[in-house]
Amino acid sequence: MNKPYGLTVRGIIKNDADEILIVKRHPKSRTDPEMWELPGGKVEQGEFFADALVREIKEETDLDVEVGDFAEAIQNDYQHKRTVQIMMYLCDITGEVKISDEHTEWMWASIEKLKSLEISTSLDKVLKKRNWDI
Repeated sequence: MNKPYGLTVRGIIKNDADEILIVKRHPKSRTDPEMWELPGGKVEQGEFFADALVREIKEETDLDVEVGDFAEAIQNDYQHKRTVQIMMYLCDITGEVKISDEHTEWMWASIEKLKSLEISTSLDKVLKKRNWDI
């Protein structure tokens, strides 16, 4: 049986110290529970992926952002679905981070810090693909 595909978008937000904003998935999450990931989410049917990314970042972090350059794309094969994930750099970030109920924590993390955390399947794939440079 073929598993359905979904499109997911993730945002790379960096601070002045070159740290990346990450959020921790809820323990009841169906995929990668309690793992750290880039903020973002599913693209709804008929939605442009850039619009979905801006919407998801607002929903998950309460930040207002603009979509910048392309960073990476990967595919994940889960037991119940497959996803293509597009990672984009975000710019013109305004607001203060306030996470939604989808996540339990947030932090700014350096690449070295990311190496010591339990990170999501997609973030792990991206970092390995890019030789730990994002």
